[in-house]
Amino acid sequence: MPKYIYILLALASLFSACKDNRDCPDEIPIVTTTPNILLIIADDLGKDATPGYDEGTTKPNTPTLDSIRMNGLSFDNFWVNPTCSPTRASIITGKYGYRTEVKNASEVLSSDEMVLQKYINDNTNNAYSTAIVGKWHLSGNKSNTNPEDFGIDYYEGLIKGAAEDYYSWTKTSNGNTSTETEYITSKFTNLAIEWVQEQNKPWFLWQAYTAPHTPFHLPPAGTHSQGTLAPYQEGDEPLPYYHAAVESMDYEIGRLLNSMTATDKENLIIIFIGDNGSPNQVAQSPYTPRTVKGTVYQGGINTPLFIAGKGVTRRGRDANLVNSTDLFATIASLAGAATNEIYDSKSIVELLTTEKKIRDFQYSELRNTDGSEMWTIRNIDYKLIINSNNNNNQLYDLRSDPYEKINLLNRPLDTEASTVKELLEAELVLIRN
Repeated sequence: MPKYIYILLALASLFSACKDNRDCPDEIPIVTTTPNILLIIADDLGKDATPGYDEGTTKPNTPTLDSIRMNGLSFDNFWVNPTCSPTRASIITGKYGYRTEVKNASEVLSSDEMVLQKYINDNTNNAYSTAIVGKWHLSGNKSNTNPEDFGIDYYEGLIKGAAEDYYSWTKTSNGNTSTETEYITSKFTNLAIEWVQEQNKPWFLWQAYTAPHTPFHLPPAGTHSQGTLAPYQEGDEPLPYYHAAVESMDYEIGRLLNSMTATDKENLIIIFIGDNGSPNQVAQSPYTPRTVKGTVYQGGINTPLFIAGKGVTRRGRDANLVNSTDLFATIASLAGAATNEIYDSKSIVELLTTEKKIRDFQYSELRNTDGSEMWTIRNIDYKLIINSNNNNNQLYDLRSDPYEKINLLNRPLDTEASTVKELLEAELVLIRN
């Protein structure tokens, strides 16, 4: 007799035995290998403000993130874009900004782009419920955009780039707006909890907090450990307020995870990132206010990435070169799409169980407010920065100079540096053509 017949008979017997027994479960739980996927994006969170990384002298208390990090992988070389809209566009499309024309904050993603959520369901026979909760920031400064028009099942949150007030902000749902007065980090968490509890199939939740982005508004008491702080005034030391926002976000992530059923948590994979470096007001050594958010220096584009949960068997730190674009293929692959590489995206799913090399090069870019552009590319040892106006090009040996203090182009190059410069220039041409 075929094996599946025995299984059916066993299930029939169990249902028959439970027919009049109140101690039996209401339904037989379905065991699935399709994970729930939670992508958490922190806004303006650099490595200097994230425990587990060497950068920074003062760190916030983040027990939830610490648990995620220590029970999974943390990546040392994760590159994003210098500002938030391009990073979000790169994740949701798997494409570099020069392809989508989203290369600085508040630029608009075309509705013609295939977004990750729609790609997943087009390639998995609609296996997933998908949602984005929180900051969208892919439609400029419009408030009446409906991200569901892109093929996302559910959206609710802040369309614009930043809340003017964490306690008074414009929430968008179905293209309609309303004023919210609940602390924005808490509200985003409540929306996420409600949505997750309503799902009856595997889900992919893109949870995009505005924290710890400015303004430096105090979180609710009990959600942070920065002590008694007066409302922030211009001229105050901003770091405690910034760290309070990080700690409150960590508290809310813990609340979101604790709200889930045991089954949901057992079948959950968590991906946590910072969308760009810390703002210049709170830059910490070895970074400076000139090398963090809004720049293509390491402090602006090398941000935290933690992955933990279902199927992640490796622990500790990984030195692979990973791009924000790679999250497209990675999440699609986790969801069951046969996608190892697409557009500018390479899946890193193999790294969750196996130590191997994924990329030879990383790339990032920035469109400045004056219209000029900057492009940067690195291999494991060297980093090249090119300005479109051919002014102040830079080359760094990251082995001896990881925080970009010595521009090698200010002096004659030795043979190795000259060869690598030519290699990086050639690869940059390939990437951008």
